[in-house]
Amino acid sequence: MTPDTLAQHLTENLKSLLAGSLPGEAVSELNRLSGGANNETWRLKWGDTPLILRRRPFSQDSVADLEGSILGLPLTDEAEGIRLAASTAVPVPTIHAVFDEDHPIGEAFVMGFISGESIPQRWLTDDVFETARANLAFQCGEALAGIHAIDCAKLPQNIGPTTLEKRFAAAQKRLHAFGDISPVMQFGLNWLIDHAPANAPCVLLHGDFRTGNLLIDENGLAGVLDWELTHQGPAEEDLGYLCANVWRFGHLDKPVGGFGQYEDLIAGYASVAGWTPELNTIRYWEIFAALSWGLVCQTMGALWHSGNGDVERAAVARRRSEAELDILLLIEEWEDA
Repeated sequence: MTPDTLAQHLTENLKSLLAGSLPGEAVSELNRLSGGANNETWRLKWGDTPLILRRRPFSQDSVADLEGSILGLPLTDEAEGIRLAASTAVPVPTIHAVFDEDHPIGEAFVMGFISGESIPQRWLTDDVFETARANLAFQCGEALAGIHAIDCAKLPQNIGPTTLEKRFAAAQKRLHAFGDISPVMQFGLNWLIDHAPANAPCVLLHGDFRTGNLLIDENGLAGVLDWELTHQGPAEEDLGYLCANVWRFGHLDKPVGGFGQYEDLIAGYASVAGWTPELNTIRYWEIFAALSWGLVCQTMGALWHSGNGDVERAAVARRRSEAELDILLLIEEWEDA
């Protein structure tokens, strides 16, 4: 779909959907933003109001037969997760319109624009964000505790609970589907099975809460983005995922996203949740995140070879070796601790 056609469809539909809430007559300044291996992100204006469009450029059915698909939730369910989070103190955009895959626009939703910096290479190093970085690990703990407190009974059916046994079985199936080409990832999965913590109560997890999906301003956390991997699981999973090496962007001395320390993240979480997660369990989920990232890299390569997606997927596929190294180093650190 060309940008002009997309703008026309949006204008035709937003006139009625935004009537009485946001002044405007037509979409203007529609521009696609960089990033996003699964979904497109567009910035636009409705009158004088900046908005963001999240859109899936192909249908779920187009990759339904591809083992290991990591497309995540339908965007309709992602939008509902964001709406539920908006009822808490978690900073998320307002959802203004939602479209399903049968709509001319395609599977998509329109949300409010939140000002802030999302590019890690900027806010992890620029002096203007020095105060923000100092507060951010604690704020991330607070935000995750808020997400985990959302009533799971209100979630769409697709966001259901699961168990570690099912997660392990799904990972093993994907390793087999990819031809068992990574002995390191098989070793990592076997280690995770052998050291699995007891099943904990399932809470709503963001699923992709990490550096790169956070909007940062001079005061710290301004917005939590990209809810497409939302699911239910143990609370420590989200905490460990944020601490994964791949999301530190080279700042390995700061385990929380490349900007903070474990104790600040845990303190922020406890201040809202009323209980204190164990560091050992968080570290376990770091290793799980490394395995998951390796599987993502393999899946991106499979999607690229199948003809679904652009060159960004091929670039991600090349990073499997990083995940394998992380698995080995993290397990060695665990064993030596």
